[in-house]
Amino acid sequence: MALAMIMTLALMVYSLGQRQLRQSLKLTNSHLPNQKGKPTARPTLRWILQCFQSVHLVFVDGMKSSIQLTDRQKLILQFLGASCHQSYFLS
Repeated sequence: MALAMIMTLALMVYSLGQRQLRQSLKLTNSHLPNQKGKPTARPTLRWILQCFQSVHLVFVDGMKSSIQLTDRQKLILQFLGASCHQSYFLS
């Protein structure tokens, strides 16, 4: 039962993230590139998370080094809200 509860919570968080992204895109009448590079207003969160696989946070002598984001990653973060901006040190 505990594993089923954890899986349910994980799917709920996934769905809420995808919903927020799609609503933000709809409100601003914007599009993001899909896997083939074509614009879409309904990207999957799986594709968005794959875009961020290459992001790493490195500590050097106890200091956080800067995160190098691509233009696509910065574009995606515009639609994910202020908390994501803080997580990637953009604000």
